[in-house]
Parts: sequence; C-alpha cells; structure tokens
Amino acid sequence: MAEFLNANAQAQTQHPLLLLLELSRRARAARSAEELAFLVVNDSHALFAYRQGALWFNDCGLEALSGVVEPETNAPYAQWLDQACRHLRATHPRPTAVGAHDLPGLLAGEWSEWLPPFGLWLPFARRGEEDDSGGVLLAADRSWSEDAIALMKEWIDTWHFAWAKQARPAAWSWRRLRHAVAGLLTSQPGRPWWKQRRVIFTVLAAAVLLCPVRLSVLAPGELVPANPAVIRAPVDGVVAQFQVQPNQTVTTGQALFSFDEAPIAARLEVADQALATAQAEYRQYAQQALSDPRSKTQLTVLSGKIEEKRAEAQYAREQFNRSRVTAPQAGIALFDDPSEWIGKPVQTGERIMRIAAPDDVEIEAWLPIGDAIPLPEQARLSLYLASAPLSALSAQVRYVAHDAVPRPDGSYAYRVRARLDGQADERVGLKGTAKLSGGWVPLVYWMLRRPLATIRQHLGL
Repeated sequence: MAEFLNANAQAQTQHPLLLLLELSRRARAARSAEELAFLVVNDSHALFAYRQGALWFNDCGLEALSGVVEPETNAPYAQWLDQACRHLRATHPRPTAVGAHDLPGLLAGEWSEWLPPFGLWLPFARRGEEDDSGGVLLAADRSWSEDAIALMKEWIDTWHFAWAKQARPAAWSWRRLRHAVAGLLTSQPGRPWWKQRRVIFTVLAAAVLLCPVRLSVLAPGELVPANPAVIRAPVDGVVAQFQVQPNQTVTTGQALFSFDEAPIAARLEVADQALATAQAEYRQYAQQALSDPRSKTQLTVLSGKIEEKRAEAQYAREQFNRSRVTAPQAGIALFDDPSEWIGKPVQTGERIMRIAAPDDVEIEAWLPIGDAIPLPEQARLSLYLASAPLSALSAQVRYVAHDAVPRPDGSYAYRVRARLDGQADERVGLKGTAKLSGGWVPLVYWMLRRPLATIRQHLGL
C-alpha cells in the first residue's frame, strides 16, 4: 500500500506531458484488447484524479469499469451507464465536461446515486471498417480544467489508435446484436415522434412482416405414367418366364410373360376327359331308351351334366389361353427384375407390370399431413429432380387425394398428381423434390405457420 501511495505521489509530481508519453508507450506495447481497456479506465488516473471511469462502445455497450475485472452488464449500475453514454454520444460529439444536467429527467435523477458530480465525456469516432465508435466517461469530485480536458483528449486519441490496431471484434455476437437493437429503440430527445429511430424501425419492420409472399411447401416427388395399362395376374399360378425386359418398348399384342402351363394343362385335360365321359354315358342311355322307356328319364339329367362339364372344360381352356399374357397397348414395360418374379406364385389380380406411353408422363408428389396447405385450383408445382437440381419441371396440380395414406417410412401423406406443362425428356421413375405453391400470405404468417402449428399440437392453445 505504501509503495502504491509513493508511486501515486511520484506520478503527481511528474510533468503531465511525460505522463502522457508514458501512457502512450504502454498503449502501443499492450498485447491484448483487455489490457488496453484496463489501461484507459484505471491508469488514466495519472493525468487527473477521478473516482470512476467507464469504457463504452456503440455496438457492444459497456466494455470496462475502473476497479472491476469484468463489468456485470445486467447490473442496474451498468445498465444506467449504458443509457447515459448512449445519450451523451447522441448529444455531445466532442470532449466536454458533463453532469446530471446533460441527461434527460430519469437518467439525471440517478446521476448522484451512481457518480460524483463532475463528469468528463471523451467520445471517439469510428476507425476502419469496424464500428468501434464510443467514448470514455470519467467522474471526479472536482471540476475539470481546460488543461485537463485537452490532456485527456490527446490521451484518448492515442489510446483509440492503439485500440483500433489491437482489437479485432467478431463479425457479430449476441451482445453486439442486443446493443444494436437497443440503439435503434432508444429515444432521441429533440426530435418529433415521427422522426424517432424506433418509430421508423417499427414501421419498416411492420412493412417487411406484412409483405405478401407465396405460401409454399416441399414434398417428395416422382415422374410417373399418367394413364398406364396395369397388367395383373389373370389366373392363380406360378410365373414361368418373361418375354420382355424392364423398360423395353413393346407393341400391341406382343407376348409379355407366361405362367407354368403344366397344372393348367392338367386341369384342362381332366375337364376334357370328364366331358367325354359324360357324352359317352349320354349316348349309351340314348340307345337304351329305344327299347327301355325308363332310360328316357336319365337323358335329361345326363344332358345337364354334359353342359356342366362343357362349361368346366371351356373355363379350363380359357385359363390355359390366359396363361400367356400379351400387351394391351404399345408403350414401355415397367416392372422389376424378372428373376424376382420367375417361380413366384401369384394370385389373380396381383399387379406384375405396367405399360406406359413414352410421352404420357406426369408428376406424383406426397404431401405430408403437417404441410397440407390450402391449394387453389390448378395450383403450380415445380419438380427439382435429384439428377438435375438446377432446372425444374413445371406442372399444374390435377388433383389432391381426400384421404392420407401410409407411406413406407411410416408417415401419412396425401397423394398429389400434377400435369406437366410441356413435353418431358426425362424418363419415368426419376425422383426429386416437389415445390407446391399456394396462395399469397403475409411474411409473418409464412414464418410462424409451422411453429404455431407445433405449439397448438403439443399445448392445445
């Protein structure tokens, strides 16, 4: 303590210009911004005795306080200092002695609670690309002389030059953003209410939030045949072989695939034998009826049996003919790997392949339940294929399914079909992302639609 008092007394006896040179040398030799901040609020005391000092920046607020390692920005004292410095920056662009009378009513009333009566405001302007403008506020128990003000001004200019070279603030931070917003919302004394920064900012923000934008959602999409001929299994049986390959062009009547004919041929042979037996039995009773009148009664029964067996044989023959499936129209055969079907038992009506015309293509999208926005009639749809993400296929929505159906991933979605505006050169089966455009809504609704829906879903508000 004795050494500190001796050093302080020695500093008071030295010439002020020598002290200024010493402080300038220490500012240039500082290795960090923290060291510079500590220097300006604490060691400036060598030039003029003051009780409290504060370093304040326009973009990030209170940076340093004398006698404190790190200021608590949420403390009432720090918040009052931030408001006072912001007001002094707006009203006093040059170094000057200040006091409670230089602040508006509420801030002026609290001056005596936080600071001594005689203050000195030392602002510094922006240097370089970063907004490092701000000021140093010093408060003393005695008034500031003109020589002291000039000396402090020279010292702050030198210090700020060293600060601009040393400090490299981050491009942005929550603290800088908070103080930037606070600066926009701070009242500006002397200006009409319609020229206040906060009023202009509020009007501009409201105008931006009310700006109309197109409500749109994204959904998985795919190129599919518009009106394909669905080829289903005509009979119960086992697929024996395919006469075409996937994506092969076929013509009307061309053989596509066939079933194992052995069981069908066996059933046909049994039906033919049963028909022949019934016909032979009928002829036998017809000969007996010539000599035995009682045999005539059996002819009616046998005649009905023959018709039954004939129908069974005809049905077996038709099944045998249907076991060889042909193309009902010309187009491209769309199905999976033939090896997955050969030897596989299928039931009547099971889908095996589709025949689609090359130019008969449309878009199929699956709209999730959470994104089911109102779509106007013939709403616009754009498909961005994964194979060509820089170009989009334009289409008009043809219909949206009324009921949601389960998807392979376990979610539910509505089927959407859209008709292409022009000819598509891409093949069927390509997948991508579909953008569905609805009506016009304010930007604030577009931003808050999903959060509000989530809140209502979980909280029931």
